[in-house]
Amino acid sequence: MEKKVRVRYAPSPTGPQHIGGIRTALYNYLFAKSCGGELILRIEDTDQARFVQGAEDYLIESAKWCGFEFDEGGDKGGPYGPYKQSERKSIYLTFVQELLHKGLAYYAFDKPEDLTDARMYAEKNKTNWKYDYQTRLSMKNSLSLPADQTEEELAKGTPYTVRLKVPEDTNIKVQDLVRGEVVMNTKEIDDKVIFKSDGLPTYHLANVVDDYLMKISHVIRGEEWLPSAPFHVLLYQMLGWESEMPEFAHLPLLLKPNGNGKLSKRDGDALGFPVFPLNWKDHKSGEIYKGFKEGGYLPEAFLNMLAFLGWNPGTEQEIFTMNQLISTFSLERVIKSGAKFDPEKAKWFNQQYLFKKTPQELVDLLKPQLAANPQGNKNDLSDQKLLAICNLMKERVVFVPEILTKGQYFFENPVIFDPKMVKKKWKEASKGIALDMAQIFEDQQEFTSANLETAFKLYVEANELGFGVAMITLRLSITGLGGGPSLFDTAEVIGKASCVHRLRVNSELIDGLKKGG
Repeated sequence: MEKKVRVRYAPSPTGPQHIGGIRTALYNYLFAKSCGGELILRIEDTDQARFVQGAEDYLIESAKWCGFEFDEGGDKGGPYGPYKQSERKSIYLTFVQELLHKGLAYYAFDKPEDLTDARMYAEKNKTNWKYDYQTRLSMKNSLSLPADQTEEELAKGTPYTVRLKVPEDTNIKVQDLVRGEVVMNTKEIDDKVIFKSDGLPTYHLANVVDDYLMKISHVIRGEEWLPSAPFHVLLYQMLGWESEMPEFAHLPLLLKPNGNGKLSKRDGDALGFPVFPLNWKDHKSGEIYKGFKEGGYLPEAFLNMLAFLGWNPGTEQEIFTMNQLISTFSLERVIKSGAKFDPEKAKWFNQQYLFKKTPQELVDLLKPQLAANPQGNKNDLSDQKLLAICNLMKERVVFVPEILTKGQYFFENPVIFDPKMVKKKWKEASKGIALDMAQIFEDQQEFTSANLETAFKLYVEANELGFGVAMITLRLSITGLGGGPSLFDTAEVIGKASCVHRLRVNSELIDGLKKGG
């Protein structure tokens, strides 16, 4: 019988989830659902000193905004709980004692200063020091001490850690679904601490025990964990679980836009793009780190963009729904090399999804923006006018809020006029053209785009005017800009009274600006 696919996302709650973490959670989800499996959220909070309140809730909210949820763990519960490592302390102790009993682990009584002294001595002698088979007998532990002294240290409560006794000169093989076979000799592996002096396990032991007990079939995680994978395989072997060991897949790093180094929040700060899915407020500094959601990204666009950061379908198709991603995703198509984050490509994805929205969908997304920006008469517009505005602007914006900023002239009389266009395109005759057109617009019984265009063309022909000069005169007077959607469609939406007012008042202002230099 084939093993049921069960994968997990196991973050440490030390702060907000960077998009690299959300990408890992997404790939786990896509893989699980493509195989009819389950995704578990497990919180690895054994490092209590770095615990940040709210980090777990932030992750769950981020995943829901993206469009996926976890099947077990967190707020879901499930048959393999508890799902927080800090609540599983007694479980780990059983396996630590088993390893100690088998002679596969040992007590280490070294003080922090003992470890520092050993490293400094090695540095002076220009050698690299690590706690391993070559150095363990020179340190204070149950391998170097007589048995009665070890018992004495334990009886009097001397602080200790438990280290795994890594065998000498042994090749450990890891079959990675992304990178193929990875081999590491135990000469390169130190006797890592598996149980800390505070009574909690380290990540290495806890994640292996939890993966085994929660019946995890595949461990899909970031490349930064690849060097630890041989140590984890060794733990599976020592605990007698090798036949039930999960398969491993290590995902590529997310790189800076220039490809030089791992993407960080500092890169986003410096280059002006978000690296978190949602806004995060630092509780200590009060600083707010901007998220993709608050930056105007649509969740489905963000999800699609994220899926392509390290994976491709092997075809030219780039726009995928969640269901299409699930049916297409495979670990075989995950790349080995780092994936560069491209802020412009992220915008492109958003633009594609925004363009696919119906005008009504855009109105529904725009209304919260209007409520948050109640200036002018924005909230007095009918749904019919908002529909028309969205329809005209959807091809010209990347983000929904830009309908308000780039199309500000739909909502209020412009007070700034494009200086380059005024200088280059506003002519001696422009003011007169604007005033003539104001009267023509006022005389229209039906203020429709078609009627306005016909009247404009008749005026231009009758007066033997250059079409371009007359058109830019109207556009500058009505919108303040030199370009935009169809001017006559725009005028119909703005309405007769406002257009006539703008042509008369703004033409005077622009003329004054031009003459004033």
